[in-house]
Amino acid sequence: MAWVVGANALLGVLAIVLGTVTLRTGWVLPTARRHVTRPRLHGVGVLLIGASLLLQSLLHFGVLPGVSWEARFYSGNALLLGGMLLLALAHVLPLRRSERHARPSGP
Repeated sequence: MAWVVGANALLGVLAIVLGTVTLRTGWVLPTARRHVTRPRLHGVGVLLIGASLLLQSLLHFGVLPGVSWEARFYSGNALLLGGMLLLALAHVLPLRRSERHARPSGP
């Protein structure tokens, strides 16, 4: 069972690194690049998912101070679902166009 939680922690660290890279540079993994319209929102969502995975793993191994299992369960799920919601919004929301590149609306 410990290897499953360890793999979960490793995926959490990987997600945090990818979310940070997306926020700093705007780079998105090639598999999701075509679908993402808001890279910053995508980066925050990936950060929340990574934090959820890492915190749940650290709490399982007893690295962090113990809290009740209900608090761990609900807070971990809230972070995970919040991150998934932001990822969905990053895919669904339309592209933002800046004023400089907008077409002139004149006769």
